[in-house]
Order: sequence, then C-alpha cells, then structure tokens
Amino acid sequence: MDADLDTLATAIYVRTDDLLKGSPDRTPWRPPVGLAPRITDAELVTLAVMQALLGFTSEARWLRYATAHLGGLFPYLPRQPGYDKRLRRPAGTLNWLIAVLARETSMWTDDVWVVDSTPIECARSRDTVRLSDLAGWAQHGYCASHSR
Repeated sequence: MDADLDTLATAIYVRTDDLLKGSPDRTPWRPPVGLAPRITDAELVTLAVMQALLGFTSEARWLRYATAHLGGLFPYLPRQPGYDKRLRRPAGTLNWLIAVLARETSMWTDDVWVVDSTPIECARSRDTVRLSDLAGWAQHGYCASHSR
C-alpha cells in the first residue's frame, strides 16, 4: 500500500463523513426497512473522488485498482454494476460534496495551474521544417521546448 494514497483516502473519508453527518438533509434517502448498504455513502464518495483524482475513467479498472491498493481501507468494495448503481443514485449529494471538498483546497482559489507539459509534435514534413519560423527547432519534430 502507498502511505500517501492511504492518507489522502482517509482524509477524504473523514471530511466527507463529517459533512454528511452535519447535513443530514443532503444524505440520500433510504427506506426505513430493508437491507443496509454494505458500503457507506462516505466510503462511496471517497472512492468516487479518488477515482477522479487518480484519473480513472473506467469504473471496472478503478475498482480493480482500488481492490489491489486500497482494499485494506474499505471493509467492502462493490463490483462494477453495484458501484455504478450506488454512484448514480445520489448524484446531487455527490456533486455537493465534491464542490465542498474542492472549495476547501487551496487549488480552488490558486492562480497557478499545473499543466501537462508533454511535447507536442508540430513538424514532420521537410517543407514544414524548412518554411517554419521555428526552423532549426522543428527539425527534431517537437516545438514545446521553444517559446517566442
């Protein structure tokens, strides 16, 4: 397990659980009788936020990753259909919680943005290289290291 990942997941869970307990009107409705869910709303939100932060777009891949790397933090991890079903039902609650969590970070008001600095291929043909204002720079096929 990754200690930093565990710490982040724990912090998200604790804050989410506190927010849900402090705003019971925001929690998803549950019938008074029936089976209790095996995963709490706070755990579900923690999983969803971690999925977004780590860049997983596939729920199936995310759940495999979570099982392998976060399984010790969650007593139960649903399979993909159950995760999808539970995640879609409280969409309003989830949106509210994510907005609150985002506003509580310095990134919400930070004027510096981190951007992917992957070089972008800009010239491959000889004519483009020869006629380019970046002639000499573009001969390697990448222009990201040159700024005007």
